[in-house]
Amino acid sequence: MNEGSPKHEPMPSEERPKKERMIALALELSQSQETFSFPGLDPDTYPKIKAAEEEYPGYTTPIDKLVERFKREGVKVVLGKHPESGNVFILPSQSNDIENDSISPKQLHTSELTDARLKELSQLDRS
Repeated sequence: MNEGSPKHEPMPSEERPKKERMIALALELSQSQETFSFPGLDPDTYPKIKAAEEEYPGYTTPIDKLVERFKREGVKVVLGKHPESGNVFILPSQSNDIENDSISPKQLHTSELTDARLKELSQLDRS
């Protein structure tokens, strides 16, 4: 039996188009450098983030501070260092700190999103 390194399983074909669409949308939104009004957080998101903050204090910018910045500055879409990975982040428009100031698109309140591309990105991130 060969005990080499584990083989990378190929991505199921139904996930590939979703990931490719997410990357394409995120790339379009980030390159446009558009600022979007903050639609609020998904109702299930806030309590989960608060619980994580209590468990790991000081790990990231507190969500209450982020929400205030999102409201004041608006939000933007940013891709991670390796766009092909599909890592997409939502940041306050004046921040470039992915590590501390980001949430994921799925954490946005989609019913309040007015931009169709951002809404689709958020919905794809949820599925």
